[in-house]
Amino acid sequence: MEEKEAILEGLLFVVGEDGLDVEQISQTMQIDDEETLNVIECLKKKYLNKDRGLRIDFLGNKIKLTTKYEHKEYYQRLLIDKKTKKISQSAIETLAIIAYNEPITRIQVDAIRGVSTSQIIRKLVSHGLIKEEGRANLPGKPILYATTSEFLDYFGMNSLNDLPNIEELKEKSSDEKDETLDLYKSKYREN
Repeated sequence: MEEKEAILEGLLFVVGEDGLDVEQISQTMQIDDEETLNVIECLKKKYLNKDRGLRIDFLGNKIKLTTKYEHKEYYQRLLIDKKTKKISQSAIETLAIIAYNEPITRIQVDAIRGVSTSQIIRKLVSHGLIKEEGRANLPGKPILYATTSEFLDYFGMNSLNDLPNIEELKEKSSDEKDETLDLYKSKYREN
């Protein structure tokens, strides 16, 4: 039983906030639904111990691995340093992707960033900077994310229309690269 609990734990970790339903777990682990429910219940009981930072939650028909609510203040500290009020670079990148593309799924954010963002997205949701905006009409009905009014407040914007224009940023970035290249060439010629 312990090996099946470990497999379930790993599966829930891999899918992150998307979660799994009983049927998906049964098919993946090649066990029947009754045994699946038993494995879920045993793992859920182990997570109730105070020496664990995670728990198993049933949210709708999905089973998810989530953090314990009573530890929320520590998770928030990880996202934002209260002394400097700075957000981590990876959180800023994720927020930018969501803000410019909302509503967007976590998998779409992952594809743009090139790395998994499930932990960052959980942190941003827990801090109120992004929210679940519904479900995508895609297989598995993944969660769509969008920014919140707290996001706008944090960055001093009235609406998403206040975001910098991406095309202008690309042009500016391209001009700076050309300028750097010209400076390099001119210095090279002078020597």
